[in-house]
Amino acid sequence: MARLPRLVLAGQPHLLIQRALDQQAIFMDEQDLARLIEVLRMGLADERVQLHAYALRTHEIQLLATPAAPQALARLMQTIGRRYVVAFNHRHGRSGTLWNGRFSAAAVEPGEPLLTAMSWVEQSGNTAEATSAAHHLGHRRDPLITDPPAYWSLGNTPFAREAAWRDRLTGGIAEAQAARLRRAARGGWAFGSPGFVSAAGAHGRPAAPRTPGRPPRNQHLV
Repeated sequence: MARLPRLVLAGQPHLLIQRALDQQAIFMDEQDLARLIEVLRMGLADERVQLHAYALRTHEIQLLATPAAPQALARLMQTIGRRYVVAFNHRHGRSGTLWNGRFSAAAVEPGEPLLTAMSWVEQSGNTAEATSAAHHLGHRRDPLITDPPAYWSLGNTPFAREAAWRDRLTGGIAEAQAARLRRAARGGWAFGSPGFVSAAGAHGRPAAPRTPGRPPRNQHLV
C-alpha cells in the first residue's frame, strides 16, 4: 500500500516525533544540546512555526508546533537535518543520518486536546535532557515557546497558570491517552474530538484509521 502523505493543517497545532536510528544518542553533551536548541530556534523563525512544547530526549525529539503553511513542518525538520546532523557528524567523526526514517506528525485540536498533548510531551516519565516544562512552571522564560490560548485560559495570573500546570504534570495523563497520542502521530492521524477529526479528514486525506472489515452494503442496491 502506498504511504499516505502527511496530514498538515496550516494554523493548527501538530505533535511531531523524530526517533533516533537504532536507539543511538541524538546528542552527547551540553555542547551538542546547545547546538540543537540553536538550530531549532533558527528553523522556527525561518519557517514561521510556533512552538508550544518540546522534549529533546536522548533518543527522540518531540515537538508540539503550529505551522503558518502546510510545508513548514517538513522544512523545519529538514533544517535540523542539514544544520544539526551535519555539525554533529563532523564533531563526532561519524557519517549518515541520525534518524530512524522520516518524522511522524499528528494534527491536534486546540483546547483541551492540545493541553493533553503538551503535558504528555513535558512529563518526566522518560529521561529528558531538555523540555519546555520549566517555562510553563515559571522557572525560566524560554524564548523558543509561544504559549497557546489554551494555556492562557488556565488562570488569570502567571502564578495561577503555573500552579494549574504543575497540577497537570503531577497528575499526568491516562495511559490510554498517551497511547492514543503516539498512535495518532505514528499513523499521521488527527487527535481530538470526533468533530475535529471529521473536519481534518475533509482536507483530502483520511484523518483516522478506517474501521476494520467491509463497508456496509447499500441496501438500495440489488
